Formats: sequence, C-alpha cells, structure tokens
Amino acid sequence: MNPFDLSGHVSVVTGGNSGIGLAMADALAAAGAGVCVWGTSETRNAEAAGQLKRHGTGVLALRCDVSDEDQVEAAMSRTMEHFGRLDSCFANAGVSAGGIRFTDTSLAEFRRVTSVNLDGTFLTLRAAARRMLDQGEGGSLVATSSLAAKQGQPRGQAYAASKGALISMVNSIAVELARHHIRANAILPGWVSTPLADPALNSDGFQRRVLPRMPVGRWGRPDDFGSVAVYLASPASAFHTADALTIDGGYACF
Repeated sequence: MNPFDLSGHVSVVTGGNSGIGLAMADALAAAGAGVCVWGTSETRNAEAAGQLKRHGTGVLALRCDVSDEDQVEAAMSRTMEHFGRLDSCFANAGVSAGGIRFTDTSLAEFRRVTSVNLDGTFLTLRAAARRMLDQGEGGSLVATSSLAAKQGQPRGQAYAASKGALISMVNSIAVELARHHIRANAILPGWVSTPLADPALNSDGFQRRVLPRMPVGRWGRPDDFGSVAVYLASPASAFHTADALTIDGGYACF
C-alpha cells in the first residue's frame, strides 16, 4: 500500500485560501483527500475551491473567523455534515504583528494577534479533536507556528508569543491524546513568500540583509509545505507526534 495515498481521508485547513494553507490544501487534495478550506474572505475561498476541484476530490470552502468560538464550532459541524468524518486538521490561519514598538504596543493590539494565532488554533484543534475522539479512529492535528517562536523578532512580541505558545500546546495535546491514536505536531516555517510576508521580503534592505543567510539561496515557497502536510496527514507519520518541524531552508542554523 502507498502510505501517502489519502483516498477517503478528510482534512480541514484553516487559512487555506492562500499562501502556505492553500499549498497544503492543494497537496492534500492531489493525494486524494477531501478538503475543507476555512477562510474569512469568501472571494478567496471560492477561488481556492475552484483550484482544488481540479483534483477530482471532495472540496468545501467555508467562511470562518477562527477567533470566534461559535463560528469555529459551526464550521466544524458543517464540515462533518458534508464529509461525514475528519482525519486531519491543519490550524494554519494567522495574522501578522503590526510592526509597533514593544513599549507602544497596546493590550488591544497584543490580543488582536493572539486571538487569531493562539486562541483560534486552540479552538480549531479542540473542535477537531472532539470529532476525532467521537469517531474513535485516531487522526492528525497540526499547527502552523513560526521561526519567530525560537528567534527574537523586534516589534513582533505578540506574534512571537502566540507562535511559541503553539508549540507547548501541541506537545500537551500530543501527550494527552496519544492513547487515542491522535497525534499532534507543529510546523515552523522560515522566510516564505506569501501575501503576508511579501511586503518585507520584497524590500531591497531586507533582501540585502537576510537573503545571504539563506543556505538554499532563495525564499521558501508555499508549495514547499505541501508534501509536509501530506506526510503529517498520512499513515506514514503514525509514530511521529509532539514534534516541531522546522522548514526554513537552513536559515536557523547558519
């Protein structure tokens, strides 16, 4: 059997209508999975669904603000109604920091970031875990963290705090749910060209300072994360849990 064949598998990908999330969703669908994309933009949701449907698998796109508990529960229930099951969940939705100096950062700004990046991931993975426990067939939970969880990011304390907390939360989930054959892992992207990161990555100063530190000589691309998603969703990762996978082109070690 091909351990990467996801026929009959169902995945949820939050923030799945662009960037890394869309690349993950596309790879999962290409491997045979039914995919439900959650995002706040109905226009981008529709575009993403159109892209995924070319693989011939089941596709659903739902508008959901993951920082809203009621919306998360409604979206997960709608997903289950449509597909009848859930096998993996990729909590990828996130927002960036506002580039505000630490001493000028308001509590409201701090919570704007953490409400999506941390609270939203908690709500999403909790909703997914509940369905997986009810099914009794195990599953895979994945959170998109960031290198900012390990490296200092000026004017990004809220972002770094939220992404660092995800790793600790994922480890706790993995230990608690392992006996139910539910595994949990985090992915830590480095510098990746996405709509969120491109304003910085495309600036001359940033390229001059940071790109020479990339051993692979380029920024990451969203499709660099597709095969990682398929692996973590598939039976090939059945013994892989409580890990933080750094996908950064070697940046952190150079």
